[in-house]
Amino acid sequence: NIPKGEVVKIDQDEMYAPGVYRDMIGDWSKDSKWLVYTKKLKSNFTQVNLYSLETGKQYPVTDGLSHASSPTFDPEGKYLYFFSSTDAGPVVNWFAQSNQDMQMSSAIYLATLQKDSPSPFAAKSDEENSEEEKDKEDEENEDVFKVELENILHRIIDVPVSEGEYTNLIAGNDGWIYYIDRKNSQVMGYNIHEREKKELMNARSFTLTSDRKKMLYQNDNNWYIVDVGKEESAAKKLKINEIQLKTDPSKEWPHIYEEAWRVNRDYFYDPGMHGADWQAVKEKYAVFLPDLASRSDLNRLIQWMGSELGVGHHRVSNRGDQLHDTESIPGGLLGADYEIKNNRYQFSKIYGGLNWTPGLVSPLTQPGINITEGEYLLAVDGKELTAEMNLFSLFENKAGKIVEITVGPNADMENSRIVQVTPISGENALRNRYWVEDNLKKVHAATNGKVAYVYVPNTGRSGHAYFKRYFFPQADKKAIIVDERYNGGGQIADYYIDLLMRPYQSHWNFRYGNDLKTPSASIQGPKVMIIDENAGSGGDMLPWMFRKFDVGTLVGKRTWGGLVGILGFPEFIDGGSVTAPNVAIWTKDGFIVENVGVPPDIEVEQWPKDVIEGKDPQLEKAIEVALKKLKENPPATPKRPPYPTRVNQ
Repeated sequence: NIPKGEVVKIDQDEMYAPGVYRDMIGDWSKDSKWLVYTKKLKSNFTQVNLYSLETGKQYPVTDGLSHASSPTFDPEGKYLYFFSSTDAGPVVNWFAQSNQDMQMSSAIYLATLQKDSPSPFAAKSDEENSEEEKDKEDEENEDVFKVELENILHRIIDVPVSEGEYTNLIAGNDGWIYYIDRKNSQVMGYNIHEREKKELMNARSFTLTSDRKKMLYQNDNNWYIVDVGKEESAAKKLKINEIQLKTDPSKEWPHIYEEAWRVNRDYFYDPGMHGADWQAVKEKYAVFLPDLASRSDLNRLIQWMGSELGVGHHRVSNRGDQLHDTESIPGGLLGADYEIKNNRYQFSKIYGGLNWTPGLVSPLTQPGINITEGEYLLAVDGKELTAEMNLFSLFENKAGKIVEITVGPNADMENSRIVQVTPISGENALRNRYWVEDNLKKVHAATNGKVAYVYVPNTGRSGHAYFKRYFFPQADKKAIIVDERYNGGGQIADYYIDLLMRPYQSHWNFRYGNDLKTPSASIQGPKVMIIDENAGSGGDMLPWMFRKFDVGTLVGKRTWGGLVGILGFPEFIDGGSVTAPNVAIWTKDGFIVENVGVPPDIEVEQWPKDVIEGKDPQLEKAIEVALKKLKENPPATPKRPPYPTRVNQ
């Protein structure tokens, strides 16, 4: 209340979620006496609630058995609109990795705010009121607004728009509602009086002015404004790229330091700040503020302050260091290793083989290229290349562009040829996938095809994709090695654990082909997981669950030990940010894993000498353990019984 200078707490989500107040979205009624908002329940479903400023009480609109979102008041004061989903179950449980490839669909609903208001979709009578009577009714109701709560749940009806992936619902004038269809990134409009739907424009987000007469929307990185109801062609592009703001960064730094301290004070999972006197900690490091010379100095100061909490996942974003931003020129890469021979660069290793997979295209293994290991790279775009030159200097700014390279079997250019290739900007994906595929071949060769090998780079989207790519085609193996070294974390890896623990159910016999085992994608034999000190966060949680549920044997080194995660925080004035670890794991044994990690059952060191020689001691031990366990305790091989015979009664 601005005149009184009072702040009143209306409500609070029962469960926290990633981001900064992402789900608790509200809208004001036309008389500003009612607020509608969503509240996250213990089930992680959101419920639409109304709040009356006059009574100071909250009133539920939906029953909490559906996932309701984006509530918005009709400006005429008759209806309350919102999205609701009844298939959101797995999706709203955001912490579980199993929801990665799941989607929820939403429908649009409205609730009549007055109990005598008829449904706008009721069958129309042949004896309609005259225009004069309608105008009189509208005039009588123009300034009258009320919310009648009795039986409001039974006054919810669906708007006849098919379900979809919808967001950003806003009510407009004259019976129009607007929303985004995420499937095709379109702003859609629907008129409840005319019962018609329109595609309006491509957009990532939009909003309406308070009088609902103009729309501001974003498409790609551009912003546009248009009169509501007009076509996209009538929109005016806002020249935001011409906006400039002069700042004095050094004057912002004390404020940013204060914000970093405050974000941790307000978001850190332990209100007691791990026993640190947080006010004293701020004062301890604030004495250095006058001596800062750059934004990176400020980052280091914030890191010193944060280190007093003694917890992982505590870091500072450098996005705010605008004084030291430099343009990045993408150098081109060919997906290869080289060695110097005869004063030339020779291809010693060419990575590739999965060109059908987006993001894994190898420049030198494309159809028609036919470059082999052992050949020389002799020239680039006509410029001869010799050993004393920096190979990569000839590929500056060549990523994604056609380049002519001269290659041949001889260092003296004899029998050389010119080939057109398209360099890529990064080789990490190619090199990682080669490592994975090479490990898979080693496991299959060493075990005579009995043991599967699956690598999981994290416990998020790409890890989910890797697991699907490699687990299911190998589900007919007798045992499995799961490699989670360098695992970058993400969500709770229930997806992996659930699949690894699937018990045998039965077999199904067909007239033709092999019998079908259910669950089909399941391995009942021994399981080994390779872990190392570079795996953390969700990469700590995965082996912790692997041990807790007695899935199998852990081989390698103790994991990083960081299980106080981060879920999103306010940004600084210059676009930078700091984390405040705010989600910590505990069991009956107390808070666990943080600063401890998960130790292996069998410790194996990756000595540099072995790795340089092309060996992988941890993988070799995992293979040894899998074969030993397989010999000691092979999975049962059920034998199909004789077919039943009909007995005459």
